[in-house]
This record gives sequence, C-alpha cells and structure tokens, in this order.
Amino acid sequence: MLVGWSLGGIFARELAKPRPELVRLVVTLGSPFSGDPRANNAWRIYELLNDHPVDRPLIASDLAEKPPVPTVAVWSPRDGIVAPVAARRQRHESDRQVQLNERHLSLARAPGGIQLVGNILREELG
Repeated sequence: MLVGWSLGGIFARELAKPRPELVRLVVTLGSPFSGDPRANNAWRIYELLNDHPVDRPLIASDLAEKPPVPTVAVWSPRDGIVAPVAARRQRHESDRQVQLNERHLSLARAPGGIQLVGNILREELG
C-alpha cells in the first residue's frame, strides 16, 4: 500500500505502475495527477526548485493514467494549492474519489485527514 500527499501521491501512482504485484492500494491526498499542471498554484514554485518546466518532467509518463491497482483520490474544494479538478478529475483516472474539506497543508496532518485515511485503508484492505 502506498499513501502519498501532493507530489508524493504522484510518486506513489508512478511507482505502482511498473510493479503492481508489490502494491495493493494507492491513496493520494491532494495530488495533481490530472489535467493541466499549470492549473495549480504551486507550478511556479515547482519550476523554481527544479531544472525543468512542470509540464515537461524528466521522466516521460502519463500522470493521469491510472495504476493497475485500486486507487483512491482524496481531494478538497478548499485545497488552495492544487486545483480540486486536478486531484480527482476523470472517473477513469482513479477508482474512488473522496472529498475532504481541508486546506492543502492540512490534508495529511489534520485529525479528519488522518481518520479518513485510516477509514479508507480499513475499507479497501479489509
């Protein structure tokens, strides 16, 4: 099982693609895997910290392609950094989309977020 917050969710999805036999579930928290990467408020910071544009990653990949394992996309209409549509967009890009009303920096640390992830793990993994 892989749980990733923001860019960590992108890494979790990408890690599960080539080795699905090692991953039972991917949960993303406010991860911008769908749509235009410049539709988010963090793309300028990303480009300042990296040596490439946000829409031309160093490793070629289709971020919106769903890994061949169960996926849950946690998104927030109050995120403020990642556009809600980028974290949940098309139904075929994740198996389940769950709304959590937290700001981006609280998705992984707020009591509601921690409880939600625990509930997802219990539901999905039995």
